[in-house]
Amino acid sequence: MASINELQLAKELIKFPTVTPIDAGIMKFLEKKLKILGFKTKILEFKEKNSKPVKNLYARLGNQGPNFCYAGHLDVVPAGNLKEWTVNPFKPSVKKGHLIGRGANDMKSSIAAFVSAVSNFVDNKRKFNGSISLLITGDEEGAAINGTKKVVDYLKKKKEKIDFCLVGEPTNPNKLGEMIKIGRRGSMTGRLSIIGVQGHVAYPQRANNPSTALVQILNELKKIKFDNGTKNFQPTNLEITKIDIDNSADNVIPGLANAKFNIRFNNKHTSSSIKKKIDRIIRTISLKNKSKYKIDYSVSGEAFLTKPNNTTFMIRDIIKKITKIKPQLSTTGGTSDARFIRKIAPCLEFGLVGKTMHKVDEAVSLSDLKKLTLIYSNILQNYFK
Repeated sequence: MASINELQLAKELIKFPTVTPIDAGIMKFLEKKLKILGFKTKILEFKEKNSKPVKNLYARLGNQGPNFCYAGHLDVVPAGNLKEWTVNPFKPSVKKGHLIGRGANDMKSSIAAFVSAVSNFVDNKRKFNGSISLLITGDEEGAAINGTKKVVDYLKKKKEKIDFCLVGEPTNPNKLGEMIKIGRRGSMTGRLSIIGVQGHVAYPQRANNPSTALVQILNELKKIKFDNGTKNFQPTNLEITKIDIDNSADNVIPGLANAKFNIRFNNKHTSSSIKKKIDRIIRTISLKNKSKYKIDYSVSGEAFLTKPNNTTFMIRDIIKKITKIKPQLSTTGGTSDARFIRKIAPCLEFGLVGKTMHKVDEAVSLSDLKKLTLIYSNILQNYFK
């Protein structure tokens, strides 16, 4: 069987305009490739009210344990202003040792590297004691409602066991080999509305300005010192992301004031414990100002940490051997689909250099792509010794 070349596959995947949550035929394309390698595959489409349907793919090679899983996403962010690109973002091109195209970095090349690694592994070791699986979503860059979260629920129901999972997100800040992610901070958004009484600015006694309470509340929220961070995590931080008072007149006290804030929290807290702290402040200040309020929260994920084990250290040693850099075990950055997978399996994240993700002329170094494929190949060889 001819091995699958990572560069060729990356180019083929980039050609699909899979702006989240559009599938554009990519899951069926990848499914065919995996079937040739001997994988049993299932395309899982999930739907939910008020959200767009999403196609996902779960594939497994072998029917015994241990099961090493590779997870990633084939959806991409919009290309933005096409005039700023030096190539068509969905017609990948190689320039100066780099593959350019939307998804080249985040994270179609990483998926291509893993499929190529499996292809090499199968060619060299036709029988092995275990299973290799792929969990691929089309909903990581979007709402993440019908993607990995639902696949994880499906795998739980099917009693499908995953012993270790590697998520191929671009984890390295500047050079391949710098960073492995072993956890992530939690993320929660608050949407606050203060309801006052509209009136004339010259007669404030006849009105109740909601902005007064809103400003006081936001000021108190910004003063909170949640923690100093931990050995593994940055400090928890709260950022106000939007203040909105829809009032077109200068002589009218508004009747409504809105704000949004986002909190990135470490594992010293849960979303529930933070909600209680924030609710207390909002309640106290609203009562003092005789204002009504409404607060809604949405939790993108709780903080989690995968305690490093022998597999973590084996992967770190392989990365160091190939890149000549000892990777830092980190929890920095935003959220990823690891927040869902960690509920069924220990996992870490390691992929490409993230400098150009979501940017115009998103690119991957051909040298890095080759090294990443080698790293993924060596991980399989060592895991199934």
